[in-house]
Amino acid sequence: MFTKSNVLATIAGGIVLFFGGWIFYDVLAADFYAAHYSVGATALMKVATLHTMMFIAVGCLVQAFVMSTVFSKLADKTNGFYYGVYFGGFVGFGINFLTYGIMNVVDKTGLLVDGIWSLVFYGIIGWVIAYVSKKFAS
Repeated sequence: MFTKSNVLATIAGGIVLFFGGWIFYDVLAADFYAAHYSVGATALMKVATLHTMMFIAVGCLVQAFVMSTVFSKLADKTNGFYYGVYFGGFVGFGINFLTYGIMNVVDKTGLLVDGIWSLVFYGIIGWVIAYVSKKFAS
């Protein structure tokens, strides 16, 4: 579980999750999400501080660790992107549909776009984790 390849894949995946999410959500798609979040959702958002960013970084590392650990247990280690898409489906559609059902956070367009983006984004994360895992396999 804490092999060299798993730890390095976790760090690489966590870095890509953190910075990729920041670039997409806060830079590239910020206007889109601002138009599709409800007024109540924007009131829930915290101001980015070192304290809040540390929690986001820890969350990214936890997600990357789970992905890397699951990936290390798979018999077929040839396509990390493919397995990353499964995680993206869980995060992007599974959690977003639950949130849509219980909270007034985002409209249907935002939900669908975020779901599709998550498939691609987590596919990339899966590829990064697979690449690093294979590169540093014992």
